[in-house]
Amino acid sequence: MDFTQFTVASEDLGKFGGDVFIYCFIQSDKGFEDCDKAISNPLQKAYELGDFSGKSGEQILLYPESEQTGSGIPAKRMAICGIGKIGPDTAVTEIRELLRKFGGGIAKLSEKVKASRIMIRLPELEKIDVVQTTECIVEGVALGDYRFVKYKKPDPEEKIYPGLQEVILVSDSSETSVRRGMAMGENAAKAACLARDMANEPANKWTAENFAILARTLAGKYAMKCRVLEKKDMRRLKMGGILAVNQGSSEPPKMVILEYSAKKNKQTLLLVGKGLTFDSGGISLKPAAGMEDMKYDMCGGAAVLAFMQAVGVEKPDLNIIAMIPATDNMSGSSAVKPGDVISHYGGITSEIVNTDAEGRMILADALAYGIKKFKPDCVIDLATLTGAAIIGLGHHYTGLLSNNDALVNRLVEAGERSGEPLWRLPLGKDYTKQIDSKVADIKNAGGRDGGTITAAAYLEKFVGKTVWAHLDIAGTAWDFTEKSYIPKGPSGIGVRTLLELVRNWKKTDG
Repeated sequence: MDFTQFTVASEDLGKFGGDVFIYCFIQSDKGFEDCDKAISNPLQKAYELGDFSGKSGEQILLYPESEQTGSGIPAKRMAICGIGKIGPDTAVTEIRELLRKFGGGIAKLSEKVKASRIMIRLPELEKIDVVQTTECIVEGVALGDYRFVKYKKPDPEEKIYPGLQEVILVSDSSETSVRRGMAMGENAAKAACLARDMANEPANKWTAENFAILARTLAGKYAMKCRVLEKKDMRRLKMGGILAVNQGSSEPPKMVILEYSAKKNKQTLLLVGKGLTFDSGGISLKPAAGMEDMKYDMCGGAAVLAFMQAVGVEKPDLNIIAMIPATDNMSGSSAVKPGDVISHYGGITSEIVNTDAEGRMILADALAYGIKKFKPDCVIDLATLTGAAIIGLGHHYTGLLSNNDALVNRLVEAGERSGEPLWRLPLGKDYTKQIDSKVADIKNAGGRDGGTITAAAYLEKFVGKTVWAHLDIAGTAWDFTEKSYIPKGPSGIGVRTLLELVRNWKKTDG
């Protein structure tokens, strides 16, 4: 989709003749006493009747040409949109989320009236500055305006709405601050939408090779370094995990590596994203119902690669390496079998007891190789790893497991600021015992009990003492909590959390 153009107004409000002028209304115990005179007349009746109070999601659509409004605004429509109540005890993270939802609501209203050009009068808030206010509203509008219609033929009887073409921002605050917030919101939303695009592609259109192609494109555009390990390289390096998962496939695997370099003396963050482009379960075949959603099993890889686009734009003062082990998991005649024993990069052997526990197998090789080669100060992996994460946390929280409390705290904070909440689960010897094997060093599944934790325990075997966190996004990568700025289908989860983490990066503790 074409991304919306955001601009800061240099023209007078009285000259805006676009599709919708948006006025932001904060719910208040004082009613509408402090609101702009341009909307006080039409708002009074609605307020008295109880039709509008400024709650989050409430909207009133008006037509300025009507004499009743007295607005003096030549726009085709005027919308009064509620942000919600912001009191002295409202946390900054809650305000940020209210503003994103507010932006998403604007996008939905624009779709309803088929608006292409709108103007938003930014609110002045006491608890957060105009940079954050602009950032979150822009983020919400751009994320809420997302659609994926690449493979749909136009209906001759119904014109397809292409989305917002231009959003003009108006504020009484510094134009420089508004532009800064606008750039931050745009960058985050563009990256998240790129992750959604990748996930929405069908598995016959998005293969391991497509990950490699996009990584090379980003490397060329943002002066990064890209290397792709091919199947022959994996054999030489003895990456038995990804090779085993790929055995039943007609598509060769790829280990995509994209490096952003700041300075040699800066810390290095390694990100690993699961790039399983389709998961049939292999010989441990999944049920047919819902298997079409298994094209989303690469959402971790999509998030990591899309995040690197945002890195290329913002150029943080931190070395960042992204790795995406990419393949599909099919049940061909050469597929790995339950009971087989494989050897991962570095020599750890694993008994395969369930071929549908494949994500940890490809991540293990990437983690072991990436840590040995790049010696990162910190490593984070993202994966749609276990159905158990959905059973335990539903579609509302990403599962978080880690060997470092400081990193957990930073990730939780980044998740709260970005509206992508995380919930920490425990690790420990009792869970690790569940993946003990009688015939190999470990086995790739520890049973139903604590499935999300035992999957992380498997990965933990490959990180050593490196500061590490694992994000299980199985419940949030698609069908995430319904919000005005989150569409049905893939959410792009993880991209904005990583961006918040890096924007507020602090040195990691060993």
